[in-house]
Amino acid sequence: MIQFISVLDLSAKTLKDQAGRIVNMPDNPVRIVSLAPSITEIVFSLEQEKRLAGVTQFSDFPVQAQKMPKVGSYVHLDLEKIVSLKPDLCIAIKDGNPVEVIARLEKMGIPVYAVNPVNMDSVLTAIKEIGNILNAETQAEVLTQNMISRINHVKTQVAKLRHRPGVFFQIGINPIVAVGRKTFIHELIVNAGGTNLSQGDIPYPRFSHEQVIALSPEILIITSMARGEIFQKVKEQWKRWPEMPAVKNNRIYLVDSNIFDRPTPRMVTGLEQLFGIIHPETGKTKK
Repeated sequence: MIQFISVLDLSAKTLKDQAGRIVNMPDNPVRIVSLAPSITEIVFSLEQEKRLAGVTQFSDFPVQAQKMPKVGSYVHLDLEKIVSLKPDLCIAIKDGNPVEVIARLEKMGIPVYAVNPVNMDSVLTAIKEIGNILNAETQAEVLTQNMISRINHVKTQVAKLRHRPGVFFQIGINPIVAVGRKTFIHELIVNAGGTNLSQGDIPYPRFSHEQVIALSPEILIITSMARGEIFQKVKEQWKRWPEMPAVKNNRIYLVDSNIFDRPTPRMVTGLEQLFGIIHPETGKTKK
């Protein structure tokens, strides 16, 4: 049975979150429930994991997060489990967590602060805001400044290059799904010095093999939530079209989906990896 609780007597901080909501919360929250894997990573990166009372199902980085109590997936939250952990604050994703669950948590007196990391700038903002909430402003400043420095280093190198190779970034295997302009990965491709061949208004467009071949990608990158041998099988399937530039020049790459799909501090690692893949003449890359 779910019981209503109140943490209002602990509230000493009032902030507007990235969803535009006014949130009253404890000045020093000690029991946090993270409602998305990306938030879990950010809390760990700020060295505030001691505050985590629970995380979502696919919070698998760093490895310590795998051992923590789970509260369902970020799209299918377990309300009773969240409440049983007695959090004094939940941190949510604006356009990912179910609104009805957030509303019910708030009615029970559990404050919910939402972040909205949809691109590199807003990831940096989310890190700083979570740092502020957790009284880890110094850690957040050091972390974001390091990220900005690394991002600018890649941008400086890209600015010197004349050619932006055509990249097809495959995030779905069956059907083939790529990335449009309104995605985090598109921004990474562009900043890494590539041309996103699937850019368009549809965030995650679908393609047939024939349509991909017609785009003549110079580079084909494959990432998926699927793991294991299926990655290598998909790579081998593309080799059936040896005239495609990416096949002809042996430029098909398999990458870790979590580094590219999650808006976390690791996005900079993803950017650096992409730069190495797209412009191997200036960086190291692995196939």
